[in-house]
Amino acid sequence: MHTVVVGTSGVTASDVLAVARDGARIELSGEAVVALAAAREIVDALAAKPEPVYGVSTGFGALASRHISPELRAQLQRNIVRSHAAGMGPHVEREVVRALMFLRLKTVCSGHTGVRPEVAQTMADILNAGITPVVHEYGSLGCSGDLAPLSHCALTLMGEGDAEGPDGVVRPAGELLAAHGITPVELREKEGLALLNGTDGMLGMLVMALADLETLYKSADVTAALSLEALLGTDKVLAPELHAIRPHPGQGASAANMLAVLKGSELTGHHQDDAPRVQDAYSVRCAPQVAGAGRDTLAHARTVAERELASAVDNPVVLPDGRVESNGNFHGAPVAYVLDFLAIAAADLGSIAERRTDRLLDKNRSHGLPPFLADDAGVDSGLMIAQYTQAALVSEMKRLAVPASADSIPSSAMQEDHVSMGWSAARKLRTAVNNLARIVAIELYAATRAIELRAGLTPAPASQAVIAAVRAAGVQGPGPDRFLAPDLEAADAFVRAGGVVTAVEPVTGPLA
Repeated sequence: MHTVVVGTSGVTASDVLAVARDGARIELSGEAVVALAAAREIVDALAAKPEPVYGVSTGFGALASRHISPELRAQLQRNIVRSHAAGMGPHVEREVVRALMFLRLKTVCSGHTGVRPEVAQTMADILNAGITPVVHEYGSLGCSGDLAPLSHCALTLMGEGDAEGPDGVVRPAGELLAAHGITPVELREKEGLALLNGTDGMLGMLVMALADLETLYKSADVTAALSLEALLGTDKVLAPELHAIRPHPGQGASAANMLAVLKGSELTGHHQDDAPRVQDAYSVRCAPQVAGAGRDTLAHARTVAERELASAVDNPVVLPDGRVESNGNFHGAPVAYVLDFLAIAAADLGSIAERRTDRLLDKNRSHGLPPFLADDAGVDSGLMIAQYTQAALVSEMKRLAVPASADSIPSSAMQEDHVSMGWSAARKLRTAVNNLARIVAIELYAATRAIELRAGLTPAPASQAVIAAVRAAGVQGPGPDRFLAPDLEAADAFVRAGGVVTAVEPVTGPLA
């Protein structure tokens, strides 16, 4: 099994995906253990002094003015975890919780938090054992970090609360730790606070969304090309010299992908045959411009994610010169904004894909295709309601595109008077990504059927490869009406698994 080594300088997106989705094992580097111990010495020295230090010998948030005596400090750290583990609602997905815990471990290992090495090792042991704390949908405002979600994870570290075992069964965390030979942690000064103060949940969801959207954007370029081909459109608008004079990188990449898919097609270039038209509709002609803008948004979001992955987010932090200083680095605004940006871009990509699907089904605009791509229109309804489903998904995507980060509700008696709502932005983006996959799958389903209905004209070799792969995946071709939901589900699974990209790249070469 793949092993991810956590050091002091952050982790990569590939590391997050390996741990969250593939169950990779985690090891702490020797450098990290040394840094953990050195920072802990600083915290212990401060704890021994009579002067109050935030997070070490004081209360938290609006209660930071109270100095806590030494005999109460262990109780203080336990209490902050217990009281902050106040989430409600459905359980968050396993991959999200694993990413959340792994990213908190990343910051802990930076040597800026003052957490003992044994606490970090226990975090790694829990992840390696396949134990997943129960984290709830609601509870984070995305400021002072993802407090409630991280608190539920810290509760498991203490052997309290509920967690899911590697078998998927939820049991008391103490039982699961004992079954795997893991000793619960007894938290000391600053450790409870350090386990809660990070943007780890929203960052983990951003990293996973970026990976999923990269595949979906390539898939959407392919389905757009298939729709153009099925509509007998022109590929002249994809010429590199046209996109060079408006040099947005994403636009050029999308146009190049579409052009590569259409190479060798006998269906393109017939836009002036039976029903002459000077130009294709915007949903066809402007596909690279819309998808390209989304790709450029992905690139910006990836830059933000990389910076955050290299960050140590905690409050207070231990600095290299030995100072322990309060700060505001836990504020989730940088991550929250790009999560919202991605939801907007995904909604627009879904919207333009739906318009192409509708055009394929309308006999007045499809240039010779049967109504709704039906076998016997009137007796058969064809893909009429598949487009309804797609339209419903697009409508929800538009609602999900409303920014969460534009909102703020003050908390902690006005101490935390401006929050990012980044967790909420991440949760709605996950729904948007799932919906986008379904939307692309419906366009794929319609476009492949439409191409097969174009008798006498040979589609591009890449298109033929996609159609063959889709049919091999259990998605049926043209014919009389049948129970449609299983076909759409199979198309969705094909898209999510990267089947579209895998099918075309042997013909086109790697897509941009």
